[in-house]
Amino acid sequence: MSAATPVRRPAPPAARTVPELLTWRHGVHPDRVAVEVHGVAALTFAEWESDATAVARSLLRRGIRPGDRVGLVFGPAGWTEYAVAYCGVLRAGAVAVPLSDRLAAGQLDHALTHCAAGALVHGGDTAAPAPAGVPVWTVAELRAERGDEVELPTVRPADLAQILYTSGTTGRPKGVGASHANLTVGAPSHVRRLALAHSERFLHAFAIGTNAGQTMLFNALTAKPTALTLPRFTPLRFARVIETAGVGTLFVVPSVAIELLDSGALRDRDLSGVHLVGSTAAALPPAVAARLAAALPAATIVNYYTSTEAAPAQTTMIYDPARRDAVGRPVGGQLMIAGPDGDPLPVGATGDVWLRAPHPRAYYRDEAANRATFRDGWVRMGDVGRLDADGYLYLTDRHQDVIKSGAFKISSLEVEAALHEHPGITGAAVVGVPHPVLGSAVAAVLVPRPGTAPDELSLAALRGFLADRLADYQLPSRVLLVDELPRNAGGKVLKRHLTSQFDN
Repeated sequence: MSAATPVRRPAPPAARTVPELLTWRHGVHPDRVAVEVHGVAALTFAEWESDATAVARSLLRRGIRPGDRVGLVFGPAGWTEYAVAYCGVLRAGAVAVPLSDRLAAGQLDHALTHCAAGALVHGGDTAAPAPAGVPVWTVAELRAERGDEVELPTVRPADLAQILYTSGTTGRPKGVGASHANLTVGAPSHVRRLALAHSERFLHAFAIGTNAGQTMLFNALTAKPTALTLPRFTPLRFARVIETAGVGTLFVVPSVAIELLDSGALRDRDLSGVHLVGSTAAALPPAVAARLAAALPAATIVNYYTSTEAAPAQTTMIYDPARRDAVGRPVGGQLMIAGPDGDPLPVGATGDVWLRAPHPRAYYRDEAANRATFRDGWVRMGDVGRLDADGYLYLTDRHQDVIKSGAFKISSLEVEAALHEHPGITGAAVVGVPHPVLGSAVAAVLVPRPGTAPDELSLAALRGFLADRLADYQLPSRVLLVDELPRNAGGKVLKRHLTSQFDN
């Protein structure tokens, strides 16, 4: 080939399905590592394409049919095998149901029974029990069969691609279905438009089975850098891997950010190569965002606000001390503040937060929940908030977490943000507890920073610290110190587990 001969690149798929997207990336970057588990395994796009096709043919040979649901149970060390299994299920025309290996047996059984799973696939490193009659296979045995004679079905953008079970912070998890079209919204149409181009690797420690974890999987498919993760998260391990050559982007949840900052693991490290830190899954407290900005001065700190139901619609907020409490403006969709009737409210008014994206998701086999959450492509986020004149969103609270105390409605998020400014607090959750006169009172559950004396976080000391930060009716009337806050696999605090810890 002469120097003047143009390099011919495979065109991106006209129809947007996940298998076609993988085929395109394979054609463009066959030898590039797509997913890497640090020190354990790496997966190139060529391997991803070949192995996913082998898994698809094996599933079809074993009786899985288009539209069947297939549970996928993997731990953090199994990200490369999970990526193969996920795309293999979708290439077979079936529906992937990603599930964390940290789920209790009852939670796993609920998900697999609810979606009527036709099979369960896992990595082979952990036991993966399934309901009676549901076959259990490993990726290794599916991949080994090949089965080139099996014809692959046609997969269409409107076909259901995955069911992702919500985190269950307010009750039993619900299955959220997403089509191929939903999952590939915004995927690049040209190799020069791959995201995160400033990085050779992006680092995360998100659990499989969470919406944040799925975002990382699709970043691996659609972004320029390799998706890098750890077989087991600790702050020290994560901090060490940050110094790996080419790590230019970090993705965290607020609890991980706090662990990294409080552990001291980031001190005395060369962090100059990190240019973007993205936080998701929960609102990033302003005080934590400020600490991240100070610890990684070369990085832009970005907070992402979305939900399993609303993705890929989201708001993004580059940390701005002038708008400390804002969670950003919409990207990839539309944003609305609405009243109880669903009609839009004017700028500055407080109401329900709604997001809208093309090809919306829906709850699987739950029409009552669909009617309450989805409307004409809009998704009711379950949060209360307002918009300013520039279109920035400010969250007041989760609907169920707003504390109604006397004549006041108190935002637990606002109180938590103030608590995170205390130098002796490393974790904070605020809940409402019964009060004989006010109806509810503010109660704070705190994780003390190591070395903090208990009297520094006594009720009197805490109220004194908060006096200049909060109104008197927002001040906690109860305080409980704990070693850690209960969290789900996505890092969200399970507040319903905290209220009962206060004696009435």
